[in-house]
Amino acid sequence: MDQRLNTPEAVKQTELTIPARDGFPLAATRRSPAGTPIATALIAPATAVPRGFYGRFAAYLAEQGFDVLDFDYRGVGGSRPKSLRGFRGRMRDWAALDATAAVDFASGLNPEKPLVYVGHSFGGQALGLIPNNGKVHRALLVASQAGYWRYLTPASERYRAYIMLRFIGPLVARTVGYLPAGIGLGEGLPRDVFLEWAGWCLKPNYLFDDETLDARANYPHYKGALRAVGLADDPWATPPAIARLLQGYTGTKPEHITVEPNDADARRIGHFNYFRPEFRDTLWRDAAAWLQRSS
Repeated sequence: MDQRLNTPEAVKQTELTIPARDGFPLAATRRSPAGTPIATALIAPATAVPRGFYGRFAAYLAEQGFDVLDFDYRGVGGSRPKSLRGFRGRMRDWAALDATAAVDFASGLNPEKPLVYVGHSFGGQALGLIPNNGKVHRALLVASQAGYWRYLTPASERYRAYIMLRFIGPLVARTVGYLPAGIGLGEGLPRDVFLEWAGWCLKPNYLFDDETLDARANYPHYKGALRAVGLADDPWATPPAIARLLQGYTGTKPEHITVEPNDADARRIGHFNYFRPEFRDTLWRDAAAWLQRSS
């Protein structure tokens, strides 16, 4: 995997619209390699992160021979309406309606090839929630965790997040009708997406403590290979938070590795920088090599 299978010019990029399970139109991008792909790769984003953030990583995977699909959850990026005020939808819908449909669509692109999954933060949580996760052959979870606020480090970040999740965010979301961009997150979020997520973050077992969700129903159904990558300087996806999420994946034997910034010749990586192009020859190369394994 050290040499690219395709030049950047050989990768074909196509903009798509995928219908969610309830028919809601989801914006998506497909990047296809020249020739027969080795596998289909689906990238499931983090909370409030549009699919464009993963564009260079997706292109890299396509250069390595993967047929790559990324998408936006409803209310984010290209799947966002003109106004989020009054927009209906919860975080659980991102999994049950949006990610589920994306898995169905991706698995049909190359039915004879395996489907691999890259989930960033919430994207890794969503894999366990979707009813069709059995279609996924291998899953790489990057900075995915049970988001209980007490798992955060250092203490200053922990209490900053608590104040945002418990007081400021809910007040603003209920008053304005959505959570505007820049209030503790990247893009703005639909009101009920934020409120549900904030509620999970206040529970010791995160979404597993939501009695209305039955989160444990589908987590055990995932039986493919699973690697969870934690970044040592990530304040949110700390080792205990990642370990708690992985406890839900009882149908497989998750591998949990922690990457120090020095391992990738970097000063910092944090919760988001894994997908920056400066890690093309380190973190990305390792990700592509792991995803293309046959067993």
